[in-house]
Amino acid sequence: MHLSPDQAHPPTPETVDRREGPYGEVVLRRRGEDFEIIANGCFLMDTSDGRSERLLIDAALAALPAGRPAPALLIGGLGVGFSLTHAAREPRWGRIAVVEREAAVIDWHRAGPLARISAGALADPRTELLHTDLVAHLRESGERYDALCLDIDNGPNWTVSEENDGLYGPAGLAACRARLTPGGVLAVWSAQPSAAFEEALRNAGFTEVRTEEIAVARGVPDVVHLGRRPDLPA
Repeated sequence: MHLSPDQAHPPTPETVDRREGPYGEVVLRRRGEDFEIIANGCFLMDTSDGRSERLLIDAALAALPAGRPAPALLIGGLGVGFSLTHAAREPRWGRIAVVEREAAVIDWHRAGPLARISAGALADPRTELLHTDLVAHLRESGERYDALCLDIDNGPNWTVSEENDGLYGPAGLAACRARLTPGGVLAVWSAQPSAAFEEALRNAGFTEVRTEEIAVARGVPDVVHLGRRPDLPA
């Protein structure tokens, strides 16, 4: 999830849609030419800049073992669609699964204003859109992926809902590790670096743990935390 940079004279936001769901309120707003997603009053992301979403996907692909054919990708969070769209433009990916728990977000992409971003990617035969909770999918699904790219919060230290808190602790990271193939990569977006989360990744058995930064207009950089499941069982 993403913090929008300050603007000198930002346009007044206009509410396009507002929904109450099982996880609280979710709102789509238009601000000038851009759209914003707000969940329970917390700004999540907008369509003004997709650099960090692209890095999330590219960093995971670059970290995979060389020569792995048609790696399977799971994207956690459809958001404004930048991560999915960027993944679908890369022919090296095989299956691309996207998990989104908010029916409103799915509607905005299928038949709403965000379709202008994601329509092509959703029509890609490699893409599968799963309407379910990410944490539940990781814990209960038997699916295996070569890369998990997770972007459902403002980071491990700033979660949107209590249900997401468990994703970044030992049980959640163990579920992530279990869903990865040997040598698979976990990539987690965050609005700020977290040394504690790096340590949590190592404690959960991930190797080659590192953090890649994305410069922002002000303040600390956005980051992508990365870790690999060992090639052989630990």
